[in-house]
Amino acid sequence: MIAAAQQRLPSVRTWLLVGLVCLQLPLWFGDGGWLEVWRMERNVQNLASELVFKEQRIAELQAELKDLRHGFVTAEERARFELGLLKPGETFLQYHPER
Repeated sequence: MIAAAQQRLPSVRTWLLVGLVCLQLPLWFGDGGWLEVWRMERNVQNLASELVFKEQRIAELQAELKDLRHGFVTAEERARFELGLLKPGETFLQYHPER
């Protein structure tokens, strides 16, 4: 009768395996588990690459803005001296000293 009861009960090895699996479940699937950490690492990598792209775009826009700010002054200066253009309401006087 004892031999029959021992065969029906799971072995110690089985209980240890079940216990180990129960301990591992939160590590893999629980809050802050490995799967969540891997997902967050991928998310951080995606955000980092997006940040690099946006930083490049910001640098391009800043360069364009600088060109527009200084380029307008340069374009206005060239229009005045090379083409003789004036702003509305502006009077242009040219003085030629005697040689």
